[in-house]
Amino acid sequence: MDSRSSCVVVTGFGPFRQHLVNSSWEAVKELSKLGLGNDMEVELQTLQLPVDYREVKQRVTRIWEDLQPQFVVHVGVDPAAKAIFLEQCSKNRGYRDADIRGFRPECGVCLPDGPEVIASEVSMKAVSRRAAVQGVEVAFSRDAGRYVCDYAYYLSLHHGNGCAALIHVPPLSPWLPASLLGKALQVLIQEMLEEMRKPGLKT
Repeated sequence: MDSRSSCVVVTGFGPFRQHLVNSSWEAVKELSKLGLGNDMEVELQTLQLPVDYREVKQRVTRIWEDLQPQFVVHVGVDPAAKAIFLEQCSKNRGYRDADIRGFRPECGVCLPDGPEVIASEVSMKAVSRRAAVQGVEVAFSRDAGRYVCDYAYYLSLHHGNGCAALIHVPPLSPWLPASLLGKALQVLIQEMLEEMRKPGLKT
C-alpha cells in the first residue's frame, strides 16, 4: 500500500475556556496506546491541535500536504453532550466565537471561495447504526457547532475531498473515563475505514 492509503491521522484539541483538560485529546492519547488493530493495515498518527483558528488552518494544511493521509479524524469536545456525535458535514460560515487568543475569522468564514457545506464521504448515519460502543450512546449530527473543531473539519474535508470525519465526545466523567472514550474512537474509526472501502466511494 502506498503512503496515502496507509496513513490515518487523528487529532484532539488542547485546553480552552474552563476545559483545562480536554477530553478529546485524552481520548486520542488512549487511542494511540490501543492502535487501530493489526487487520486495518494503517499507520496511525495522532496530533494535538490548539483551539486557535489561525494555527489550525496552518497545521491542517500541513497534515494533508506533508503526510498525505488516507483519512483524517478530528476529535472535539461537546461540553453539553451525553453521547458521542459523528458529524456528517461542515459549514463554511458562521464562525463568530473567539478562540483562545481572542481571534475570530474575518466575516466568520473558513474559506472565502469555498462551498457553503462540505459532507464527509463516510455515511455517519450508517456508522452510528453499526458501531457497538459499550457504555456510551453514538449518534450522528448535521450541525458541528461552528467553532474551531468544525473549522478544522471543513478544512480537512476541503483538502481531503471528503475523506475526513469529526467526532464530538462528551467531557470526562466517572462513567465516561478517557479509557472508554479511547476504545470508542477505536471502534468508530475502524467502522469509518470499513465504510470508506465500500465500492463507489472515493478514496
